[in-house]
Amino acid sequence: MIKIGQFNTLKIAKTVDFGVYLDGGDGQEILLPARFVPEGVAPGDEVEVFIYKDSEDRIIATTDVPYAKVGEFAYLQVSQVNDTGAFLDWGILGKDLLVPYSQQKSRMRAGGVYLVYVYLDDASGRIVASAKVERFLGNTVPEYRPGAEVECLVTGETPIGYTVIVDNLHRGMIYSNELFRPLEEQETVRAHVKRVRPDGKIDLRVGGAAKERVGSLSDSILNTLRANGGRMAVTDKSSPDEIRAHFRCSKKDFKKAVGALYKARLIGLSADAIELLGH
Repeated sequence: MIKIGQFNTLKIAKTVDFGVYLDGGDGQEILLPARFVPEGVAPGDEVEVFIYKDSEDRIIATTDVPYAKVGEFAYLQVSQVNDTGAFLDWGILGKDLLVPYSQQKSRMRAGGVYLVYVYLDDASGRIVASAKVERFLGNTVPEYRPGAEVECLVTGETPIGYTVIVDNLHRGMIYSNELFRPLEEQETVRAHVKRVRPDGKIDLRVGGAAKERVGSLSDSILNTLRANGGRMAVTDKSSPDEIRAHFRCSKKDFKKAVGALYKARLIGLSADAIELLGH
């Protein structure tokens, strides 16, 4: 069975002047217009296509890649507004994505960029979007182990860090003091789970597991010391910005790496420098 709002791999049933018809199962044929048909394909070949409904409720296929599929959050720009609602640039030629007025927090304006959730409307069977994203978050219990890798969409900045949407399902937080660079709203980043809180929100860290990060950073510190005659002025007392500029890491990770090197008796510490022992 085909999945509307998703990519499907379908077999070409027949070729016509205006494209090809794909076998959608149960005797259903789905048009892939000529401008989307890959070169050199013939009946019997399989093609990967995105499936949606057009304005006349016909099921259509395209090889265009939408900015978001059903079940995903994305920041999309309004291309036009009319009596029905706002229409978003969806990345599909000739097809915008409707946000009905009932699904808008406030009236959307042409040219504006908004965070929306893409879903399949039960009544019409069409793909639509909603700016009322909160209702689509936190509806399942997060079942992540510490260290699990996830995909995060940055949705805002707070005094302590950045709010994110995790795997298009959950709310999460990435803390500023554990970052080596600022994040931007609308940015997508890979992160690792630190813990799942009792309220279902997830604390995250950008980068590899802590042990891997500290080990790599320790090597970087030693290499820097060797390249600078066994001494450097960046210490665990330096500002977070200075540490980020030199080592592209958070101050927290830098202090862990310095502590590990000190315990291993590879470095010595003073008020204004770190020195390589035995150099």
